[in-house]
Amino acid sequence: MVREVIGFLGGRGTVVDMTLGAGGHAEALLTSGVGRLVGIDRDPTALALAGERLAAFGDRFQPVRALFSEVDEAVDGPVDGVLFDLGVSSMQLDHPERGFSYREDGPLDMRMGSEGPTAAELVNGLTETEIADLIFEFGQEPKSRRIAAAIVRARSRAPIEGTDELAGIVVSAVGRRPGGPHPARRTFQALRIAVNREIEELAASLPQAVDLLAPGGRVVVIAYHSLEDRIAKRTFREDGRLAILTKKPLRPSQAEVAANPRARSAKLRAAERVEEAA
Repeated sequence: MVREVIGFLGGRGTVVDMTLGAGGHAEALLTSGVGRLVGIDRDPTALALAGERLAAFGDRFQPVRALFSEVDEAVDGPVDGVLFDLGVSSMQLDHPERGFSYREDGPLDMRMGSEGPTAAELVNGLTETEIADLIFEFGQEPKSRRIAAAIVRARSRAPIEGTDELAGIVVSAVGRRPGGPHPARRTFQALRIAVNREIEELAASLPQAVDLLAPGGRVVVIAYHSLEDRIAKRTFREDGRLAILTKKPLRPSQAEVAANPRARSAKLRAAERVEEAA
């Protein structure tokens, strides 16, 4: 949703891209005339690749390695815009050695950075009930208990270490409908969210982002999961410093979804800070 992001944040003074990734939004914003862009990511590989891509912008681009919840320490305010493009990046999905994809085999990692437990540690260490609850809450998977039971049975024989192995366990538990989405999609999503504490990080960082905004500054959130969207919606409604700019979340166009199917579940919300800075 680059066009929509530019519409809300393009041409502003200082913008913080909280999810730098490969630098696609950052490049578009800098090209639109943003004076300075601070790109935050916990993934050192992403920071390096984005740094190469954006080198031509010189000191207008500032890469910072940090978690969402560290934005108040990582960035000096006030700023004129903050962007959250949530979820996993295509760069991470397309590298099987990162362990995010159920389509190609790789180590069951899923960490966006280098900190915290891996997905393998969760599936091999949590109880059956904890696994079922995790998959149900973060993956919205109605067959979570059946999947959790299959995981526990499999790990009793040997630790589960690879993405292909875990995907196969899910398929064996719930079956696969020809032509339908991969049955492991929701399980992998749930593990990724849990490994990276994505919901907690967003809930902690959104108020910090609002704190950083100058009067007239804007915050834009692109969410791909109902829990993420709910946090953005609630924060925008309850924070008296914000005026909501999107009465209903914006959705990607049919053309964008056709070109990038991963965008199909995206919802964009935007708000503007109206209270004078203290």
